[in-house]
Amino acid sequence: MSADEARAGDELGRDHIGDWTIRNIVTTLVPLLAVLSVLQMVSGTVLETFEAALLTNPALLVLVPVMIGTAGNLGSIMCARLSTQLHLGTFEFSPTNPDLRATVGAIVGLAGTVFVLLGIASWAIGHLLGGELGLAPLLVITVTSGMLLAVWVVIVSTTAVYVSYRLGYDPDDTTIPVVTNVCDITGVLILFAVVSIVL
Repeated sequence: MSADEARAGDELGRDHIGDWTIRNIVTTLVPLLAVLSVLQMVSGTVLETFEAALLTNPALLVLVPVMIGTAGNLGSIMCARLSTQLHLGTFEFSPTNPDLRATVGAIVGLAGTVFVLLGIASWAIGHLLGGELGLAPLLVITVTSGMLLAVWVVIVSTTAVYVSYRLGYDPDDTTIPVVTNVCDITGVLILFAVVSIVL
């Protein structure tokens, strides 16, 4: 290794370590988490507007937190995979990128499987709680809203990683909080938009 290469490696190492200082992480995340906390309050307000529908359909009451949590999990998986590829220098923001297509395919496939199981489980629990909502309409609601949410997760996750990268922030710090909070609000809206159409 030449002296120039050694110096370049030292500088890269110092820059990389500098990004991981407590001060840098805190100054990046405190404003972001403050804004996202306000969004969480908005999410709670939106959920309250659907209180009547939730109380008359126990299956939907069971479904809401699990669906939101599942969307957040899918977003976290996608953000983690994209961030890892970005750090390794193997990621390209292009629809022709096979790694990106594989990640999107995995997220959509997971959503298709998980939301079907979620629909069946929420129907069974709702039935035990005295709910009258049938399995067929509940599966339509769960799978339709779940797949719409999965597509939204893909869009938000990819955008969050790209914007974070372009602004010079570490996607490991910023993307997962953004995606999970945005999906909390939009997940409720998507779910009840589908509920209003189906029911």
